Amino acid sequence: MKILVMGDTVGRPGRKACTVLVPKICQRESIDFVVINGENIAGGSSITAETVKELFDAGADVVTTGDHIFKKKEAAELVQKNNRILRPLNYALGTPGKGSVVVEAKNGIRVAVVNLLGRVFLKPIECPFKMIEKELESLAREANVILVDMHAEATSEKVAMGWFLDGKVSAVFGTHTHVQTADETILPHGTAYITELGMCGPYRSVIGRRTDQVLKQFLTQIPTHLEVAEEDARLSGAVIEIDPASGRALSIKRVHEKLNE
Repeated sequence: MKILVMGDTVGRPGRKACTVLVPKICQRESIDFVVINGENIAGGSSITAETVKELFDAGADVVTTGDHIFKKKEAAELVQKNNRILRPLNYALGTPGKGSVVVEAKNGIRVAVVNLLGRVFLKPIECPFKMIEKELESLAREANVILVDMHAEATSEKVAMGWFLDGKVSAVFGTHTHVQTADETILPHGTAYITELGMCGPYRSVIGRRTDQVLKQFLTQIPTHLEVAEEDARLSGAVIEIDPASGRALSIKRVHEKLNE
């Protein structure tokens, strides 16, 4: 089976890129399952009912998130109502929503998706390594195909998670840093890995935000409101082919496409 996974979708340009390009990629690549990170879809931070609906309408089977998920008040209710919208698994006990879900793909194969949040250079949170290890005890009984979105700042933490989960899950893909890496690979025990999927959003920007405002903040060190940029919308992610019987990855290739408006 083939799975399309996409990195942080930023604001209106990112949503539009997904709306237009995801159906085209799904048709061209014969995609069976789609995961989109919706961390930044609502004005650059968190989710709303209207914005997350656009991702599902575009073809998402599961929407993952990260450290900004609860910056919009309604996000807590949304993750409670819809278990296909994930918040990181390693948030504290009692946090609204779930960090994993098992969903039936278009071809009838059951697919588990897990959302993790890193700890290096981010706020203190439960250990993602210990949390995923415990979660796999139950997920492995429900699905052979297991996908992990590792939303983290540090490259080293993402790489470490890939090695930690090699042979235990089908794929580990990094999100959060918005710049796609060129290290896609199949690890020795059959897990597809890439450190960063990249950004779905406006590329005439600084990782999605207006260049002038970001430069002003760097030059003056005065906190500035950073608005989502508008130009050069693109989609960034990867297509992963997996053997559903064994759960082992067969191939992984990067996707990076421009929205031609």
